Amino acid sequence: MAAKGITDKVAIVGMGCIRFGELWDKSLDDMIVEAAYQALEDAGIGPEKIDAYWFGTCNSGFCGITLSEPLKIQYKPVTRVENFCATGTDAFRNACYAVASGAYDVALVVGAEKLKDSGYSGLVIPPQPDDGTKPNYSAPAAFSLLAPAYFKKYGLEAGQGKEVLARIAWKNHRNGAKNPKAQFRQEITMEQIINSPLVAAPLGIMDCSGVADGAAAAVIVRSEDAPRYRKDPIFVKALSIICGPNHGGLHQDYDFTTVRETYMAGLDAYGQAGITDPAGQISMAEVHDCFTPTELVIYEDLGFSRRGGGWADVLNGDFDLTGRLPVNPDGGLKSFGHPIGASGLRMLYEMYLQLQGRAGERQIDNPKLGLTHNMGGFPWWCVASVCIVGKEPGAREGR
Repeated sequence: MAAKGITDKVAIVGMGCIRFGELWDKSLDDMIVEAAYQALEDAGIGPEKIDAYWFGTCNSGFCGITLSEPLKIQYKPVTRVENFCATGTDAFRNACYAVASGAYDVALVVGAEKLKDSGYSGLVIPPQPDDGTKPNYSAPAAFSLLAPAYFKKYGLEAGQGKEVLARIAWKNHRNGAKNPKAQFRQEITMEQIINSPLVAAPLGIMDCSGVADGAAAAVIVRSEDAPRYRKDPIFVKALSIICGPNHGGLHQDYDFTTVRETYMAGLDAYGQAGITDPAGQISMAEVHDCFTPTELVIYEDLGFSRRGGGWADVLNGDFDLTGRLPVNPDGGLKSFGHPIGASGLRMLYEMYLQLQGRAGERQIDNPKLGLTHNMGGFPWWCVASVCIVGKEPGAREGR
């Protein structure tokens, strides 16, 4: 890949994340202010120290004023970023590059989305003009295609495959029950998940992520300046955004058991961070579990499992909170819902807490490298992001 990266050149010195949910009593402005000031307080600074701002949102604002007005930003640059479900991560990525370049010393990134008041769910975007020949898929329908394709390719009977998918949802809800900032904080039994009403066969309601309002924020500085703000900054190892050419939508060889953009984003990020064995070097991950078969395919695309081995690793508990590589320790999209502009930063917030040893009863034993992943679009037509962060500069051995 062409990306040389900015490994260890920038650090996170403060983060904030509000409680996600059906926030009828909070406006978008309220959420922005709460997340931003949590991050500023965590960094031990006031807003006057921020040189530039980045704001990630999909449909909750269309310019930088959406951020500058509630925060009363005093005539400073604000960049609004949108990149499907990778919006929050891409806003973070752009802020990191700006700080690494020396253009700014301190940047604040905020990701926020208000979905519940609008009555919409999923990606709230108008359809792009086309010639009318493309099928009109719902998101559950599009991602449901992954499940039977995977089951057939790797020899799983329908009932066994359904158990694998349910085990993923069970894990994420079990983790989310331990998280005070999650929307859904209740453990769900395997039986409840398997028997939940169908949405797009074989996916039931409990195989699908929910809808939520939410916001999260991060303060970024150059690594050499980080000790001035805190003793335990988190260092950025890799930032990758990959957009595909719709190969899967145009070619007969696409078999619905992989998302090429996720695979390529992982390769790019691993190259930047010097990761040669992701299954052995990555300590934990937050991935885009919009639907349970998505998370299953992500395991293999990111190299956490061998091809065709992800389902067995799920049943073995490899990705549980106490497994060999915990995935979605905060509860994931299943427990938080998916306010599009906020999700990437919410994932990063969990990695930040875990690496600092501040994750409470979800705390993983001595993690060193954390990975976040987002994808937006359809399995055959999407944008994917991967971010890797670590607790020490220069450490690439992982775990």
